[in-house]
Amino acid sequence: MSEISMTNMKPFIFFGTPYVARDTLATLVAAGYVPVLVVTSPDRPRGRGMVLTPCETKAWALEHNLPVLSPESLSEEVCAQIQAVGASYALVVAYGKILPASLIAMFPQGLLNVHYSLLPKYRGASPVEAALRNGDTVTGVAIQKMVQELDAGDILAMEETTILPDETTKELRVRLIELGAQLLIRILPAYLAGEITPTPQDHALATRCRKIPKEEGALDLSASDEENWRKYRAYFEGPGTYFFAERDGKRVRVKIRKASFIHGKFVIERIVPEGKNEMAYTDFIH
Repeated sequence: MSEISMTNMKPFIFFGTPYVARDTLATLVAAGYVPVLVVTSPDRPRGRGMVLTPCETKAWALEHNLPVLSPESLSEEVCAQIQAVGASYALVVAYGKILPASLIAMFPQGLLNVHYSLLPKYRGASPVEAALRNGDTVTGVAIQKMVQELDAGDILAMEETTILPDETTKELRVRLIELGAQLLIRILPAYLAGEITPTPQDHALATRCRKIPKEEGALDLSASDEENWRKYRAYFEGPGTYFFAERDGKRVRVKIRKASFIHGKFVIERIVPEGKNEMAYTDFIH
């Protein structure tokens, strides 16, 4: 019997919401790890018409005929539904909700979480952004066994990767998703067989990163080129970067669509001024 078919004898639940979770789930399923239930955040209004739309993970799961639960909250009733499935363990990737202690305790083999930093560095909501914002040259993924404290669980495995000089969150996150999914697939057989000894984190070395407010994306063009380049890379996917300029006696917000770092200089290439279409930055300043 193969390792994959053996592990599939132990049912698991997958918790996740955005495309980060969707892509991880797709990789797991392709490798033979098919969850008995997918738990996601509920549908939200999206787009100009504010149409109620499922998250990326729910949409993918339904397309592939996987059972889905999308509760507004993890109430006692919802937790009872999850427990009734009888899963041995759970995998959690960017679910977006704090899991209650009662839910964490209900899985005999625990909840495994994929976190996109080298824990205990960058616990919290924005580890990819934090690495780029701080000018790190190395990052990675950690598989931790979840506990009630945020990202403080024992480590089952970690893998490093070099951050490329021009990578933004968009490119780096895609690489980390694949790195994390493949690492998870590699360690699951040994973990489920009880062959991995979890390593406690050194909590004294922990650093934290928070959700990033929109105003964090404001650039001061008189600041250092390195500072603005780091912020552009870190906030490329969200909230995005922008600056303010005076035009016709008005203060205009200008979004940065494309920039580069050439010979130590932050070079803005494409922008979207407030109320206008995308254009070359050179056309805007001349």
